[in-house]
Amino acid sequence: MDSNTLVICGHGMVAQRLLERLHDGGHPFSRIVVLGAEPDAAYNRVLLSSVLAGDATMEQIRLKEDSWFEAAGIERHYGDPVVGIDRDNQQVETADGHHFHYDALVLATGARPAPLGIDGEDLEGVLSFRDLRDTRRLIDLSQRHGRAVVIGGGFLGLEAAEGLRCRGMAVTVLHRNPYLLNRQLDTTGSQLLADSLEERGLSIRTGHSPGALLGKRCVRAVQLDDDTLISTDLVITAAGITPNAELARSAGLDCGRGVQVDRQLRTSDPAIFALGECCEIDGQTFGLVDPGYQQAQVLADVLGDPATGQAFHTASQPTRLKISGIPIFSCGQTDDGDDQTESIVWQDYEQDRYCRLLLKDGRLVGTVLFGDTTDGPWYAEQIQHGHDMTPWRANLAFGPDYCEQAA
Repeated sequence: MDSNTLVICGHGMVAQRLLERLHDGGHPFSRIVVLGAEPDAAYNRVLLSSVLAGDATMEQIRLKEDSWFEAAGIERHYGDPVVGIDRDNQQVETADGHHFHYDALVLATGARPAPLGIDGEDLEGVLSFRDLRDTRRLIDLSQRHGRAVVIGGGFLGLEAAEGLRCRGMAVTVLHRNPYLLNRQLDTTGSQLLADSLEERGLSIRTGHSPGALLGKRCVRAVQLDDDTLISTDLVITAAGITPNAELARSAGLDCGRGVQVDRQLRTSDPAIFALGECCEIDGQTFGLVDPGYQQAQVLADVLGDPATGQAFHTASQPTRLKISGIPIFSCGQTDDGDDQTESIVWQDYEQDRYCRLLLKDGRLVGTVLFGDTTDGPWYAEQIQHGHDMTPWRANLAFGPDYCEQAA
């Protein structure tokens, strides 16, 4: 690739993984510039809940020390977001008026919390939980308030709820779907998760949506869609995300919900790429870090050698999470879907472990694991390769070791 300068807009976990892959695999750039909107260097966003709970410090979640960037020759500028792209002259402009030329440009601008679209969102005490600034503010407020409502029963919402509970707050989780983590778990796994969290002291309210946030200046209550009122001092919104695609859209790049890219992460401008939460592939956007890491590997290969033929595949992307220390894994289907799909279910009630495998025509098409996810990658491999599991069916729920013994 005849590129000389690579500019990366954004410095989250996925952008950092891209930098590491470029550094490890070699790259053609004489200059790499990272422009971060946040004032902080890249950090492990997954561990923000540990910082909120008091189990980790902000320094401990940094991904790399300054010395790593200096040794790699990577130039960084923080707290000065990119506000414009001049595609004709191949340069970007930052909020402070600085201009940077690029030969290749990567958009890693992430996402922001989706608005609730209800009255009262602008009241004081209504917050999000997405970055270190949010975390610092929540830590401060938790020392002065006793009650919180978290709107959203996905990964981020549950982690925020548990972190605030560890700070001594009485926390209610409000989720419009009847089941927590409904995109990653089946109904049994979701119920096991809800039971575990309630045992720890969280209050879980599923199957209800907020109708309005009430208060004169500060939020005082959440009104549900059935007119029930939940009194609170804080409301944390975590009900989905919106890709940060405005920069790309204003530059005339093709955008849908996110920045549209092909399977090599290339936008409608061949010199510009996008990855992570801000990008969209075949109508799909990505809210978890694992797909972003896979995109980073693909893009590092493409930037290093466009002829490598590497491509990102969205099918059957596994989800690996830890919710308040509880390991969860899912891949492929999470429910039967049709009468041709059958389930194999194994559950250990004493150890609070659960496994559900979904098969169709003898092939594994989905898996849900709760409590013990050791075998998750192996199940994901069987799903992705479409192996015939018929010879192993009787031992399949017990993992690869038992299947090998039965082979």
